[in-house]
Parts: sequence; C-alpha cells; structure tokens
Amino acid sequence: MKHIKAPGKSTEEQDKKIAGIVETMLAEIKQNGEKAVLEYAKKLDGWQGNVILSDEKKQSLISSVPQSQKDDIEFAHEQVKRFAQAQLASVNEFEIEPYPGVKLGQRVLPVQCAGCYVPGGRYAHAASAVMSVTTAKVAGVEHIVACSPPRGDAIDPAVAYAMDLAGADVIFELGGVQAVAAMAYGLFTGQEADIIVGPGNAFVAEAKRILFGHVGIDVFAGPTESAIIADDSADPMTIAVDLASQAEHGTTSPVWLFTESDALANKVAELTPKVCADLPENSVALEAWDNYGEIIVCDSRDEVVKVSDKYAAEHLQVITEDDEWYKQNLNNYGSLFLGEGSTVTHGDKCSGTNHILPTKRAARYSGGLNAHKFLKILTYQELDESANKVFSAAASRISRIEGMEAHARACDWRLRKYYPDEQWDFEVYDQTRYD
Repeated sequence: MKHIKAPGKSTEEQDKKIAGIVETMLAEIKQNGEKAVLEYAKKLDGWQGNVILSDEKKQSLISSVPQSQKDDIEFAHEQVKRFAQAQLASVNEFEIEPYPGVKLGQRVLPVQCAGCYVPGGRYAHAASAVMSVTTAKVAGVEHIVACSPPRGDAIDPAVAYAMDLAGADVIFELGGVQAVAAMAYGLFTGQEADIIVGPGNAFVAEAKRILFGHVGIDVFAGPTESAIIADDSADPMTIAVDLASQAEHGTTSPVWLFTESDALANKVAELTPKVCADLPENSVALEAWDNYGEIIVCDSRDEVVKVSDKYAAEHLQVITEDDEWYKQNLNNYGSLFLGEGSTVTHGDKCSGTNHILPTKRAARYSGGLNAHKFLKILTYQELDESANKVFSAAASRISRIEGMEAHARACDWRLRKYYPDEQWDFEVYDQTRYD
C-alpha cells in the first residue's frame, strides 16, 4: 500500500477548540433557557424575530417557491418515504411461548418527539429536511420539531416547503448550537425532543455529541466524507468529477480514492485539482482536496477492502469490473453506490436512501438515519404459576451465584407462595413478621 496523495492536515486540534466553545454555550443555555437562546441567535445570526415560524409566514415562504422546485422536492419526498416505509415494515412485533407458561414478546413504539436539524449556512439543504422529517413521520413520531438557520429575515423558502411537506409540526427559524439545545431542552415548545437528528456544521455535531444521553441522536457526525474504489476499467474523469462534487461540502471534507492501479491513481491525482478549480465557487473544494484528499494504491483487491473498511467512509462508491464482489466483501460504510451510474449526489438528494450517515469511522458500528432510529424495541414477559417452579428456582440459584440475595428471595417468595406444600432448601421472608 502506498500514498499517491496524502492528506495535508488533521482536524484534531480544531475539534478540541470547538468542544470547549460548545460546552460553554450548552451550559449557559441550560442555565438561562430561552433568554440565552435568543441572545445567541442575535449574536451569531443577527436574528431578532420569533423563533417559531408562524403559519402566515410559512405560507408566504411556500408561495414564493417555484412550482418546478416543489415538483422536484415532492419527487425526492416520495422516494425517501417509500424506502422508509420498507424499513419500517422490516421490524415487527411478536410474542412467543418458548416454555410452557412463559410468554415473551416485543413491542415496537416510536419516540414521542423528534428534533430535526436542517443545515442552512452556505447551502439551502431542502433535501436534508426531506430525509429527516419524512423518516420520522413514517416511523410514527407524534411530534416533530424542525429547525434551520435563518438566511436574512427568514429560513430558506424551499427548506420551509420541504419541512412542511414532510410533516413537521413546529418549525424553528433557528440554527447552530442554540437550536440543538432548544430542541433538547424543550424550549419554546414545552416538549423535549427524545432524539435529535440531522447533519450540521462542526458546532452542531459537537452539541449533539455532548447532549447524547440526555437525548438520543442519529449518528456521531463530522465533516462529510466520501471514498471511491476503482480499478483500471474506471474512467478517471468520472472519478475526479465525483471527488470534486463531494469536496464541495466543506473545507474539511475528506475525499479518498482506493485502487490497485498506479496509472488510474496518477491520472486522478492530475485531474481532480483541475476539476475543483473549474467550479464557479472553487475555493472550498480546492482547500478540501489540498488538505484532506487522499489517493491510496493497494497491492490487491483484498487490501483495497481492508483499507476501505478501516476508513469506514460515510459514502462509498465502487466503480470496477466486479462491483458485486466488493458489495459482498465490504463491511464498513454509511451508504454504498455501485457502478458508474450511481453517484453520491443521487443518495444526497433523491434516490430514496437516507443521506444522514455516520462519519469519523462510526460506520464500523452504526448505519445511517433510518426509520428504526425513531423506534424503541420494547420487550415484555409474563410467567404463570406453573412456570415459576422452573424459572424462579433457576433465577434464585443464579442470583446466589452472583451474591445477590434480595434477587434470590424475590424468586424464593414466589416458590413458597405458589407451592406451599413443597419442601424448599432456602430461607424466605416470613410475612407475619411484617404484619
């Protein structure tokens, strides 16, 4: 394995600085509530209006969206909805009787309140609104709060339309750490979010990370990252175009190429900065490529898989003569794009799979946002008297192996109560001592 192009920077030092800033902000908002949120909104976004988007203003924003844009957003919404419905159908409630007198079961319930963060800084992320709100709605979440940073005197009209179409109950014209905290602490609505989902900048991602535990989150997120696996059959220009398309996300967004081909690697290394430079607004993609782009040449396709699984990219494209082999052998990625016809933009915008995906190697243990993220798998059991003769006896013995006497006596009590004529070799509570 060798680097044709190595990264120029690491994000670790910047991450530490961001963590300190976010911790301070969250502590202040927790202490001072809505007042602190409004102060941060004014300070950071110049926002002095209402936090909650009124119905009148929402309708005004929606009416300004061209019908052609509405049509495209509706198309994306339908694809995401269909995929989320299929995900929802893949998990079921059940009840079994594994032993006479024992019923074990599973209930599947949605969380009651979800907070959906929709980025709105450099770009108006209407697709993110579709991805998060639609999936929560399909999962059956009763109350959905969506938020996006204001751009001037309002949030982006297309984002407002997407949120409304997807089913948001409340829309915040609010962004950043203050928006995440407001949803987590139930500010302005009186209802705390059970889970907060959606991509955002480094400050938003850090706020979600710190608040995890107080609320659920979708994924541990960092800058968008994309990798491509390709062989000699791949078109270098296609690869360069796709790497540039993902470098556009942000100056710290890494893009990677893993290949067995020196010739392909060198050609892509030559083309990619030229493709980035040819963008109308090229500074972001060029900086991302210069500082975080990598090209790695491996000795075999097995090594390609090993390297790819180590990086665990958020987005992973495969453009080879044997895409199916890679599909069967790759393990760690947020979402997989097979063949030249599949570019990450499809998944980002409208193909139907969710674009809210794990970064920073979290794909080793987690998938992206899906209908299941909004569900709780709850279990129950019911044991009748006959089952207690077996299960209470076993649980009592195991409890004493562990040194947990009170646990053991909870089972002993039932054995004595249900089978008073049986001989048991244990001491148990004498109820008369408590009457």
